[in-house]
Amino acid sequence: MSWNFDKPLVTMCDAATNEEDKILWEKENLGGITEDNNRMPMPVVLLVVLTVITAFLVTFPLWGQRPTAELYAGYVKSMNSPEVMAIQNDDEAMKKIIQMNLGSGDQDKLSRHPLSMNDLRIIKPQIEALMASKVDLGEYSVVGDRVVMANFEGNVKADGSPERKQPWWDKGYTIDIFYLTYFFVMVILLIKRLPPSTWQPKHNH
Repeated sequence: MSWNFDKPLVTMCDAATNEEDKILWEKENLGGITEDNNRMPMPVVLLVVLTVITAFLVTFPLWGQRPTAELYAGYVKSMNSPEVMAIQNDDEAMKKIIQMNLGSGDQDKLSRHPLSMNDLRIIKPQIEALMASKVDLGEYSVVGDRVVMANFEGNVKADGSPERKQPWWDKGYTIDIFYLTYFFVMVILLIKRLPPSTWQPKHNH
């Protein structure tokens, strides 16, 4: 199982390990299913690259969006309206709140982060306290039943303090790029632990 980095694009195993793998490869018939040692076809590689790029471009406004206190401020205000308070059924009251906030400009985000009436009751006093303190609601995230200061520090305000809003360039790409890099590195390492593609197994011999 020794590693060999002399020719990493050919194989990362030493000669002895490669020979052992070749013997095992030709010995195992996998129930009659044979497997050759061909290189990954270039069209397949390009298709994977195209899929990743397309996924990033298409989902740009969706990835990593976190609900903020500002997003639900309209809902909280609507809870105090006579129309909503007169409704006894929670489901009907929630439908009324959603209806009253149609056209707010955040419909896509609200639909991706729906809340029940009980959820609103829990975060309502927290959001009202923030509204009373005149802070920027966009800098506070709703995490479960808590409204907390967002942990973003990507941009800096004019006064030098960090802006706690999600930067335009951070839509979940940071963590996704990490996992994609990890995935591709591990796949390459696994493939290059095989014998070089110049060798083909002789099945049933």
